[in-house]
Amino acid sequence: MGKRKRTEVSNETAALGPSNTKKAKAATPRPQENGKPTSSSLTQPVTIQIVTGSYDRILHGMTATITPDEKVEFADTFLFNAHTSAIRCLALSPPSAPEPGRAQKVMLASGSSDERINVYNISAHPPSSSSKKDGAGGLNDVLSSVAPRRILENPKNRELGTLLHHSASVTRLAFPARSKLLSAAEDSTVAVARTRDWAVLSSIRTPVPKPLGRPSGDTAALGAAPKGVNDFAVHPSMKLMITVGRGERCMRLWNLMTARKAGVLNFGRDVLRQVGEGGRGALGEGRRVVWGRADGGDDEFCVVFDRDLLVFGMDSTPKCRVMPDHRNKVHEVCYVPTDSEGDASLLAVSTEDGRIMFFSTKSEDLTAAPAETPKSSQPSKDGKTDNNKKAESSSSQSQSLPVAKFVAYLGGKEAGVTGRIKDFTVLRTAAEEGGGGERLIIPTGSSDGKVRVFSLAVDELNEAAARKGKDRDEEARRVGRLLGTYDTSNRITCLEAFVMIPRPEGVEDSEDEDGDDGFEDVSSEDDDDDEDDE
Repeated sequence: MGKRKRTEVSNETAALGPSNTKKAKAATPRPQENGKPTSSSLTQPVTIQIVTGSYDRILHGMTATITPDEKVEFADTFLFNAHTSAIRCLALSPPSAPEPGRAQKVMLASGSSDERINVYNISAHPPSSSSKKDGAGGLNDVLSSVAPRRILENPKNRELGTLLHHSASVTRLAFPARSKLLSAAEDSTVAVARTRDWAVLSSIRTPVPKPLGRPSGDTAALGAAPKGVNDFAVHPSMKLMITVGRGERCMRLWNLMTARKAGVLNFGRDVLRQVGEGGRGALGEGRRVVWGRADGGDDEFCVVFDRDLLVFGMDSTPKCRVMPDHRNKVHEVCYVPTDSEGDASLLAVSTEDGRIMFFSTKSEDLTAAPAETPKSSQPSKDGKTDNNKKAESSSSQSQSLPVAKFVAYLGGKEAGVTGRIKDFTVLRTAAEEGGGGERLIIPTGSSDGKVRVFSLAVDELNEAAARKGKDRDEEARRVGRLLGTYDTSNRITCLEAFVMIPRPEGVEDSEDEDGDDGFEDVSSEDDDDDEDDE
């Protein structure tokens, strides 16, 4: 275990399955105060488990208990010196199935640039303040008395083992289901491991890109050109996967049923120019990719570049770009459902200036991009205009992508967030009995080492999306509220969180016996049946 750091805590205020038909639902009245809608509050305390990875190789777990009056109390649950180099990604599995007399578990996987994947068992229930076994509760009380915050360590939060089937830095981890762990690395492979015995079932190998556009004075060693998988996204049907890689101006579609390539979609030069990747020195590679739904149950996916995002429809044609300008760097993105059926959602984007921006990608909310006057349409010195250049410029103008509607933002300088938000997670709480609607709890991790917990009502987000007109001021776009801040004293690189399940009656930590105490390190040989590079 790593040494616990003591800090002060501040409480700052291709075609897929058929589309689903959107169901009509009755409008829910929202509480009013002085004629103005107010944010709904929680009816009972909610505890969330937050896990952060950092450049300092520390895996830090903490709980945040949110009371009905929206006050947050943080408590440390575990602190692991997990890797020998910076932690790059985290993944949480769905909780285990409930069984009588046994507590539920969540698996946590961490990936690093040391080529290792560590797997942990995390309790899915809030920690109890006392325990019958060895007086653990008394020990927690003693530690909490000398620490700046409560310490509720659970002995069942433990490491299971290490996976060694990658030979380069691990870039992405995901549990599409509790039985499978997908991992991507800079060795240009995406591995599928079975969580029952941690055997590698399949390894998808992506082609190594040709080093095009390298500078003439490049002194990189043979085979040291950029390569590897930056990110992947598995479709909810579990049959399809999209990958984006380093050094590639394209994305690849994979059939997970056969573990073979289904297609390649190249990013056009004009499209890259519109998303800010057309300049000299721009890489033009996708950094992130995510699946989502805009409206009516129609699936779409979003590819993240350095300073913009590109949304594609199910016909694999660009639908729109997202960012209104290219001033801020994009770090993380996800789709936030805004209805109970999950057919409508907004795109949430964390940026360099400490905001989480929400965009609507519905077809009726898209706006035309501002027209540009191309230099090729100007007459030459002899007074004549090149017809070919004119035709090319008119074609570029006709293919200008529309821009998504900027709905609202969370955080920013007004909330005391001045640094970049490296990662965030959107959690949903249950609908309230009084008709207040659902509430989103959004924990964020910043490079300054602070974890901030925001609260946002879904009704408030829907009202912001319903506003029309471009004359809205910035203050009207602000949504949500900062509930509390936790200083980890580590430079955060990634964050994951989940809503903890209330502990069943009669189930204590001492009674939770797990048959899988660990597993041996698993390594895999290269598959002889890997697909040949194009």
